[in-house]
Order: sequence, then C-alpha cells, then structure tokens
Amino acid sequence: MMKLFPWRRLTTQANGTLYSKTPSLSFFNFSPSLFHSQPELEDIFDPPFSSTLKPHKPKKNITEKLEKTASNEGCEKAHNFTVNSDLPFDFRYSYSETNPAVEPIGFREPPRFSPFGPGRLDRKWTGTSAPRLQPVDLEKVAEERRRILGEPLSEEETAELVEKYRHNDCSRQMNLGRGGVTHNMLEDIHNYWKRAEAIRIKCLGVPTLDMDNVCSHLEDKSGGRVMYRHINILLLYRGRNYDPKSRPTVPVMLWKPLAPIYPKLVKNVADGLTFEETKAMRNKGLNAPPLTKLSRNGVYVNVVNKVRAAFETEEVVRLDCIHVGTSDCKRIGVKLRDLVPCVPILFKDEQIILWRGKKDEQNSGS
Repeated sequence: MMKLFPWRRLTTQANGTLYSKTPSLSFFNFSPSLFHSQPELEDIFDPPFSSTLKPHKPKKNITEKLEKTASNEGCEKAHNFTVNSDLPFDFRYSYSETNPAVEPIGFREPPRFSPFGPGRLDRKWTGTSAPRLQPVDLEKVAEERRRILGEPLSEEETAELVEKYRHNDCSRQMNLGRGGVTHNMLEDIHNYWKRAEAIRIKCLGVPTLDMDNVCSHLEDKSGGRVMYRHINILLLYRGRNYDPKSRPTVPVMLWKPLAPIYPKLVKNVADGLTFEETKAMRNKGLNAPPLTKLSRNGVYVNVVNKVRAAFETEEVVRLDCIHVGTSDCKRIGVKLRDLVPCVPILFKDEQIILWRGKKDEQNSGS
C-alpha cells in the first residue's frame, strides 16, 4: 500500500510512532476530533492549525501627533473667528428687494443657522437679518461720508469718468440681477474700488421696476454716489478721499438663506368686491389682450408708467410673463401693487391680472 500511494508521507513524532497527515476517508470513523484541534497532537507543519501572529503596529511618529494637534487648533481658531463690523445698518441678504416692515409668518429653515457661518459674526441672525447691536449716530455717519466723497466732481471730470466706464466693453462692471442690492455685492464693490474710481452696474430683472430704490440703497450701503444713470446702467463713484486701506469691513455670507414665508399675496375675495365680482374681474382680465410682454431678466423700467396709463381707461390689466417664472411674477406683482398702486387679483399660467381698485379709494388716496 505504501508503494501504491507514494503521496502518503509519514511523519515521526517525538515518541517514535508513525501517522499519516491525511485523515481517513472512512465515513464510519468520523469523529469530532477532526473539527477541534488538540494541543497535545498539534502539528507545527500544518498551516490551518498553526498559531497566528499579531501584525506589528508601527508606533506613531511624534511629529505627526504635533501636526495633527496644530491642525485641530487651527480649525478651532477659524471656527471661533468673529468679525466685528461697525456698518450702520442691519445685515440682510437683499436690501432693495425686501421690506423690513413686513414680518414673515414662518421660516423654511431654523433661524439659528446664520448664513455668515457659526461664530463668525458678532451679530445674531434672526432668520431675516442680523441687526446692529449698538445705536448709530446718523450725523457722524453722514459727516464721514461727506468727507470721503469730497468736493463734487466738475463737468469735465464727470464727462471723463462717464466716457471711461459707460461702455459695454468696460472691465469694471457688475451685474445686478433678481436679488437686487445684496449683502455680498457690497464686498465686490469695495474690491473694484481698490483699482478704479467708479464701477459700472448693469441692472436686469425685477429690480429695474424701481430704479430709484436701487440707487438709494447703493448709495446708502456702499457710501458712494451714483454719478450717471441711463435706463438700467449705473456708474457708482467711490469719492475723492476714498482709501482702500481704511475701507469698512464687510462680512461675507457663506450661502443664500432660504426666503421666509410671508402672508398670502392674492386673496380669495378682493377687498371691496364680492366673490362673484372678483371672479368676473379675473375672467375679464384673462380674456383681455396683454398690455405688454415681459421677458426673463429683462428691463422693466417703463412697466409702471404703462400700467398707470392703462388704468386711466381700463379697469383690469393683464401682463404676459411667459418664461419669466412663478417667483418673479409674484415679485413683479408686489412691486406694482406698491408703485402703481393697484390690486393683484390673479397669478395663473405666468399671467398677472391687476385691478386698479375703486375710483373713490383712488381719489381719496391721491
């Protein structure tokens, strides 16, 4: 048998007995000892039953520990870094497109999440703004602005700056979009003023309905002066005595906060009308020809005057706002309600239906 099966090698134990490395193939002699190792019969040449050694763990280098602790300390310092800004106004995401007098009825995100980042501003975020902590001396602020602006520009100086910055190929240009005069825009303005006396601002979208409001907020929040205005193009002058090294500190918002929830704009029944009259006004407006067609991110400078002129002969006006967007339609309706004034009675399929209101109320208001 040993000659027929040469692969069966025999090993010798310390006591001189012989045994085979392969177990018996008989199913009748099946014993539990095959599944449990016995220390007294342990074979040092059998890898499955040999003792495993624990892998050696290299010791951590001292320099790596020091670098890790230094990086953690740096992160904690950056996390606890606060900006002390002495700007004399409350911080908001948008200054020209929000009304501080209107209080929201709810929030889409918790007010404790400040868009300036945790611990990076010495003001508390209320969900819509970060109000200033101390009262402001308005006379002192106005005096400082007059000092920075200096003497008014002469006609020659104004014409030279206008010719330099009013063209479309001007490299010192900013675009003012649907957000209007935003907080981070102030930081961009001061960055442009480091190397240029004036900056060209191109306004598009909903803010162009009220360009006076845009100009007033730009001058009030930046401290400059609008030296040129043509339709939707503005030139903002920094002043004669402007010093980039002593510019105000403007903390930057790290993300755009979600808009809060405000009261419903369109009521089921318009004030001064019954339900049937309101329904008839809406149907009349939907069947009326559109007064004008508004495009997305267009220039709406003349829309207010057109609506006022149309209300002299018409009772209901329809504005075609295809491809403008639902949110922009509501923004347009809010601005027209305050500027014309009028009553928005329907927003449907990107169509704005405006009612001029009762004539006796208009005459009493005027």
